[in-house]
Amino acid sequence: MTSYDLIDEAVVDAPREAVWDALLAEFRGGERWWVPTNTFAVSSGEPDEVGGEVAVTVHTKGVDKGGPKLRFTARTTAVEPGRRLSVEYVDGAFRGVSDFVLDPVDDGARTRIGMHFRGRPHGWLRMLARVADIGAEHSRATSAAFVSLNRVLAKEQA
Repeated sequence: MTSYDLIDEAVVDAPREAVWDALLAEFRGGERWWVPTNTFAVSSGEPDEVGGEVAVTVHTKGVDKGGPKLRFTARTTAVEPGRRLSVEYVDGAFRGVSDFVLDPVDDGARTRIGMHFRGRPHGWLRMLARVADIGAEHSRATSAAFVSLNRVLAKEQA
């Protein structure tokens, strides 16, 4: 069975608090920096509370561009405010876990954001994973989102 253990990181030119706020805003449906690839909507609770659930949609060709959509639910399992958010994928296209970790860089002027994804495809995606490099696509989309996050926060910090 195909499984993934991926770590994607970037340094964002903003303090940790701003990056944390942007991460939570995105999970609440902000659609500011993970679009056009992913969109998020709160299903229950809050994303920064243990047990909160977020519905994730991966738009394989971009939002409103057609193509298959991968849907799954992320349930928050651990929170260290401003530092770490851990989720478990409990329903839909993936099963597994992810940790989002924020570390200050340059005396807190910048932040390293990392996403450690450990999971496996589920349902029809499991079949597709036999012929498509879903792990590479995941890392490409996550890296692009982190670049977009940096652009959004740079404008806000200016």
